[in-house]
Amino acid sequence: MRVIRHSADTLRDALLSDNPPLQKLFEEYTVAERTLLCQAFQADGSIFHPITIHSPSDWIPSHPEPAESFKDFYYKSSRRVPTPKRKTIYVQTIGPFGDDDVRTHRYIGWLKGYCQAFFYGLPVKIQGPIPVSDTGCAFRINDMTQNLQIHAGDLLKYLKQVKPDDALCIVGATMIDLYPRDSWNFVFGTASLTEGVGVFSFARYDDDFYSPRYKGRLKQRVKLADEGYSVFDKSYTPPITSPLLIRSCKTLTHEIGHMFGIHHCQWLQCVMQGSNHLEESDRRPLDLCPVCLRKLQSAIGFKIADRYQALLQWILEMENTFAFGACDQEQPSSPTLIDVFKDHREWLKMCINVLGVGPGH
Repeated sequence: MRVIRHSADTLRDALLSDNPPLQKLFEEYTVAERTLLCQAFQADGSIFHPITIHSPSDWIPSHPEPAESFKDFYYKSSRRVPTPKRKTIYVQTIGPFGDDDVRTHRYIGWLKGYCQAFFYGLPVKIQGPIPVSDTGCAFRINDMTQNLQIHAGDLLKYLKQVKPDDALCIVGATMIDLYPRDSWNFVFGTASLTEGVGVFSFARYDDDFYSPRYKGRLKQRVKLADEGYSVFDKSYTPPITSPLLIRSCKTLTHEIGHMFGIHHCQWLQCVMQGSNHLEESDRRPLDLCPVCLRKLQSAIGFKIADRYQALLQWILEMENTFAFGACDQEQPSSPTLIDVFKDHREWLKMCINVLGVGPGH
């Protein structure tokens, strides 16, 4: 394992910059907010931690990219800022989302609530689901997994066409595996920063996806030319479990973060880190590092404490729902919703404590 440990001066420059107007803008934060953000400079801090590289297949060694400071973000033309007329985040579900309508509705509702807390102050609307045929996208059977896949680029074109006038951005969500081009095996998600559209798939977040017993594998060769879009009518969708929910929350907010113009994070552990595989995606935290938090806050304008309070409240309400049996279909061996969000709940409490407000203010 390799640890990417930036110096305090490097992190300070990434967050504050040497630009007087941006330094003055930083001074507009409250003392408590500045204290929290400056936790980034603490080498052995308990809130923010350095990035760890576990294998050459991880994102950073596989996809070298220039690191984006707050200054880089703030002054680039592709930075997306909500306006009174265009501030709504749309999520368009595509294809089947499970056979249990009640459970699926609850899952989508949780995602909406989490997204509204994460991008605090912006309305979120979830649309659909629509059949795959409505998008007119290309599709194929993956030679390695024998699973159906739909073309991510075609979905982006479709979403651009149906993007509402009041949309800040629109992101497609599907349970079907994605591929970006014929030469690629798959992609978790992709986005167009300039167009404000993105798409991602939950398919590979099923724990059994890479197993020979995965139910989505086609049992026999199918001639797609003969089947057409009807091949998706009975396509398998993974069960909605607690691990799937936490992975969905990460991917949804990561992709929407890109549509604000935020590039992959290379400063500290952060939900905006790139991920090349499921194990790396699971290592990412649910929330933003101070550099990316400042980027998002500068675009939306929320109070940092209010955002953390909303995220904590979402977790507490979700845990209460679970306690009353809302997720009684979980597999006995699966971690519960309380288990998978426990660490993040305690992390939010630490942040709120630094900000000097109680968990229920």
